[in-house]
Amino acid sequence: MSNEIKNFVRKTLDTYNGLLHLLPTWVPRSFCIPGRRLKLHVDDLFALGTKRGGIDERWFSSTCPADNGPGTPEDEGLSYVYCDGKKELLKDIIAEMGNEILGDKIINKWGGLKVFAKFFDNMDALPHHIHLDEAHAKNVGMEGKPEAYYFPPQLNFTENNFPYTFFGLEPGTTKEQVRKCLIDFEKGDNKITNLSKAYRLEPGTGWLLPPGVLHAPGSLCSFEPQWASDVYGMYQSVVANKPIDRALLVKDVPDKYKNDLDYIMDIIDWDLNVDPNFKERFHLKPVPIGNTKDKGYEEKWIVYGKVNGKEVFSAKELTVYSGTKVTIKDNGAYGLITVQGHGKINDVDFESPNMIRFGDITKDEFFVPYPTAIKGVTVENTGCEPLVMLKFFGPDNNPDMPEKK
Repeated sequence: MSNEIKNFVRKTLDTYNGLLHLLPTWVPRSFCIPGRRLKLHVDDLFALGTKRGGIDERWFSSTCPADNGPGTPEDEGLSYVYCDGKKELLKDIIAEMGNEILGDKIINKWGGLKVFAKFFDNMDALPHHIHLDEAHAKNVGMEGKPEAYYFPPQLNFTENNFPYTFFGLEPGTTKEQVRKCLIDFEKGDNKITNLSKAYRLEPGTGWLLPPGVLHAPGSLCSFEPQWASDVYGMYQSVVANKPIDRALLVKDVPDKYKNDLDYIMDIIDWDLNVDPNFKERFHLKPVPIGNTKDKGYEEKWIVYGKVNGKEVFSAKELTVYSGTKVTIKDNGAYGLITVQGHGKINDVDFESPNMIRFGDITKDEFFVPYPTAIKGVTVENTGCEPLVMLKFFGPDNNPDMPEKK
């Protein structure tokens, strides 16, 4: 298998001029209602069966399997690299050739690709939930999960039912109030969002979210760079008139603590949740990179800032205007998804499709290995509208990104 993967990768890099072409990775969620903005054909929203749930997520450059419970295929959530009718898991390629794909520095420190990104597209808000920090995730054999959000204008032509996200808890909230909500979890609506604050979501902006913070994402379609761990707990018992199974509250709680409210409460990072300056600390507005519009392109930081003092991920939005050809160099490997327009990337045709059928081979998603990224990727807009792509990076690739105070 080793030589087979190496030969496949070398052929792929030769075919796509240093790029890895990725197939769409669709993920269903049984507790969600598809928001219908992923460009997936309406007849394919339940392509994996109604028992699995509707497809409301597309994952990018993922080496992280989706944790969707019993009946989940082993490769759900994992990205495949495609070339000439054949495919291999990106996870297997990095395991075999990580130094060549990610660079020695990243492999030696992190051992692999530690982040992925997704489009999340729901009709309603999600339950108020939490992603575990490193210490609590380790207790169930997983890793802690920070994440970030950006709301691409191209995918938010409609706001759907609830374009607001609850973050954290109102300053002054007591632990006894939250504990009462957990006691009442199976009595109907436990009203935990009564203790929180909702923020109106705005396309073209985003949020940085450390682990341990309660949040109920609203109904805008989001682009979400995140740590490669599908670890969470649902702390809200009813959302959009749908009850949430208590099993989702304790999904990533060790068996001996599943009825231990002290343990479940301890997962909450209390200081962050009741921080009166939460928006100031974690709301993200795009930051231009240089002044290049007169050269026919613009690049912006859309996800930036450290989490608990560490650079865990970052993301940029690149816009290339009609008739422009530009070469962009980056510090490290990255995944990319195209959200508008068409053109050429390293002389390979690519485009943002208007409609995708389940199983289609699209030309909108690539992974850029380290050697290609530092050499520079050439993007040419051959169409009439702007060509827009989102690029996301793992840890320790962009020390020059802006800081969040």
